[in-house]
Amino acid sequence: MSTLITLHGRKVVGGIAEGEALVTHETISGWGGVNATTGTVIEIRHELRGQSFKDKVLVCPGAKGSSGWSNMFHLTRLMGTAPRALIFNEMTTKIALGAVVMRVPAVTELDQDPLAIIETGDWVRVDADRGIVEIRKARRAVRPRATIAVERTTPE
Repeated sequence: MSTLITLHGRKVVGGIAEGEALVTHETISGWGGVNATTGTVIEIRHELRGQSFKDKVLVCPGAKGSSGWSNMFHLTRLMGTAPRALIFNEMTTKIALGAVVMRVPAVTELDQDPLAIIETGDWVRVDADRGIVEIRKARRAVRPRATIAVERTTPE
């Protein structure tokens, strides 16, 4: 049975959505940082480079760059590659407008840092109308302990 963690925050864009989390601890650049056709982060040094947020709940600190952010994320909605929901820490006009034009549930100002709690692969339900984020932690694979193989030989 998985543990349910609940966070409370502030609605930016209303609605309810759920899906697998895609988490980055880096802000995302919309202009030149995202391929709107695929929803893939293409920013050269970004930790999510090559990964798509399509159909994911995107968890990030916020947006960076110019006002092109809202245009790029509007294009992801038109192309069907936008995230299902958006959870972020720092409210700026760029990310607020981006959330509005994507028309996805979005929350901010949570009572706990979502970047410290949510991990990529967790299942997240965003009820932005009520400002509630529910997280079901993904089962993480346990690494087997290293073993050393010893070859035994018997004298002939």
